[in-house]
Amino acid sequence: MKRNTLRLVIVLAILCIVGITVTQLYWVQKAFNLVNDQFERDVNIALHNVAEHFFEISHLPPPKEDPIQQLSSNYYVVMVNSEIDVQQVEAMLKAEFSKRDIAVDFEYGIYDCNTDKMVYGNYVSLDENEADKSRTLPKWNKQNYYFGVNFPTMGSYLINRMGIWIFSTVVLLFVILFFAYTLFVIFRQKRLSEIQKDFINNMTHEFKTPISTIAIATEVLKHPGIVHSPERLLNYATIIQNENQRLKKQVERVLQIAALDKEDIGLKKEKLNLHELVKHAIANIELSFEDKKPEIHYEFHAKNPFLMADRLHLTNIVYNLLDNAIKYCKEVPKIHISTENKGAHLGLTVKDNGIGIAEEHLRKVFSKFYRVPTGNVHDVKGFGLGLHYVAIVIRAHGGTFDLSSSLGNGATFSFVLPQDQ
Repeated sequence: MKRNTLRLVIVLAILCIVGITVTQLYWVQKAFNLVNDQFERDVNIALHNVAEHFFEISHLPPPKEDPIQQLSSNYYVVMVNSEIDVQQVEAMLKAEFSKRDIAVDFEYGIYDCNTDKMVYGNYVSLDENEADKSRTLPKWNKQNYYFGVNFPTMGSYLINRMGIWIFSTVVLLFVILFFAYTLFVIFRQKRLSEIQKDFINNMTHEFKTPISTIAIATEVLKHPGIVHSPERLLNYATIIQNENQRLKKQVERVLQIAALDKEDIGLKKEKLNLHELVKHAIANIELSFEDKKPEIHYEFHAKNPFLMADRLHLTNIVYNLLDNAIKYCKEVPKIHISTENKGAHLGLTVKDNGIGIAEEHLRKVFSKFYRVPTGNVHDVKGFGLGLHYVAIVIRAHGGTFDLSSSLGNGATFSFVLPQDQ
């Protein structure tokens, strides 16, 4: 899928999700308001019936104004003209709420004109095991006989009454989460596709030069007169051999990474002297880069350089670090290697004066096939597998690693491995 097409699809999908979400929120709000209005109507009717019943049994005339006042969303007061019987009020409230199917906890309190205080009545819960929640209800500012009714759990009660809207909202939430995950997968696959494309381009670039060189050398060797020039014959045969070895190493590196990704490293641990192993890697790297003539210095501070590790993989780690330090240096490569003991661990640090790595690429360089973007310039050969290999092998040995660098100031790579495994 083309980049512009992918962007268009994502934008349209996001707009659809936003539209559905806004619509859902609107209707949920409308549904909540309807449920709340219905609840308030039912409560008002129930309290009016209680007030009328109270006036009838007390033989009192009803007040001229509405005896029911709603002081807050869940707090109501009922005005009467005489003292109130607590048990009588509670029985009437339960009966009226039951008729109206108002199945919610409530508490009521009675105002005593003699003491000018709200006297608590009772907390009526649908749960028989509910602990006593007695408290004093707020006093009203009017001096009159009244009782107050409060619904402390009204919010959760209204939400439970919404039923299908809650379910649809949860479903929508799952849809949004799934959509977000899908976007994550799409962008991840897109990134992997780009990395794969870069890998193929790098591999083509890596293989093209030795193949072309071998082809040219082969054409020369096919000339009949070459047999009369043994030196030229030996020279071109050596070129073919060297380029073949180069191709072989590249293929082995790719196959090696494939084996590591299957978590089948197969470490063959033995007792190694890290100092001797580093010296051996330095000797090999200096032969490989005779043209650059790197200046490699080492300081072995570790008094105990022995550890249990795989000789082949550990040698490859050190070689890869030195190889990167030399390849990514535009001047004369100057590399400093040091070791030190850290408790039961052995650490190694490789510091160079190369071109460095920008901060945004520091963690990405350990990903498979990842190479720091250089535009169309491919002056440094490689597949982006070296540091990925280093990270996998160090983790397999139970060690840790760290990379610090900044653009133009070289890089410092260090790792620590346990010595007692």
